[in-house]
Order: sequence, then C-alpha cells, then structure tokens
Amino acid sequence: MTDILCDIDQRARELIEAAGSSGITFGFAESLTGGLISASVVSVPGASASFKGSVVSYTNEVKENVLGVPSKIIDTYTEVSGECAKAMAEGALSVLGVDLAVSVTGIAGPTGDMPGKPVGTVYMGYCYRPGDISGSVRFNFEGDRETVRENTVLKALEQALRLAREGKA
Repeated sequence: MTDILCDIDQRARELIEAAGSSGITFGFAESLTGGLISASVVSVPGASASFKGSVVSYTNEVKENVLGVPSKIIDTYTEVSGECAKAMAEGALSVLGVDLAVSVTGIAGPTGDMPGKPVGTVYMGYCYRPGDISGSVRFNFEGDRETVRENTVLKALEQALRLAREGKA
C-alpha cells in the first residue's frame, strides 16, 4: 500500500473513533471522488455507528435535484466553486440527516480545466450542525487523475476529523 493510501486508511479510522466518541453522525457529498471517500470509511469496522451515507453527485442534475444546490449557483460560479461545494455540504447534511457533512467538487483531469481553474482544482465544502459551521476551501493538487482524487479523499477525511474532534473547521 502506498503512503497516501495508508494515510487515508488511518484518517478514516481516526474519524470513526472521533465521531463515535463525540456521538455525532456524518456523511459526504462526492463529485470527482465518485464514492472513494465513503469507500475508505466503510472499510473500517464499526463505521456504521457514525457514518450514515453519501451522495455521489457527479452531474449537475444530481447536485441540483438531490442535494438542492440552486441552479443559480452553478450558472453563476460553476459546479467547480466554493459556493457549489458549500451548498453541496449543506444539502448532504439535510438529505442524510447527519451532524457533519463534507463535500468535494473539482477537476481531476486529465481534461476539463476552466478559466482560472486548472486540472487539480478542488473545492471542499463542510457543514457542522452543532456549531452551525459551514464554508469551503480550495485546493490545487498536482499529479495525474488518481493522485488528485487520492489527495482529495485525504483532505476530506482530515476536514471531517477536525470538525468531529474540535467542532471547528
């Protein structure tokens, strides 16, 4: 197993433990990762105590119709934006009925770059009900499609872990 896959496995284990200790539930809204974040979590025994599910919203139609992302956000900022990522996380929190939700949307490549958003651009949204914390962050990852997706999974798990442990982004 590569170093990043070991890190992903470790963060997933830590997240399950932290969520269990805090008594919170969590879920994800995944676009470019296509379910990889959730897969990393469900590989951990005991995940079902805190992990409720995930929405794989690979298309704008699913972002809008399932997660409730307003079409105006996508039309104005695009689906690869902090505004969309934040709305995805808020939608996942609501749809999944969880305390904490993290979302990811971006461009894994090798094509698909947009003006000001090259391949490797990823936005992560987050929403945490107990403290009503929500927002988004931007990352720019180098590497091929697999590397961008793996780095995104790791960062999403780290964000969820930080919120579960500290109640802040």
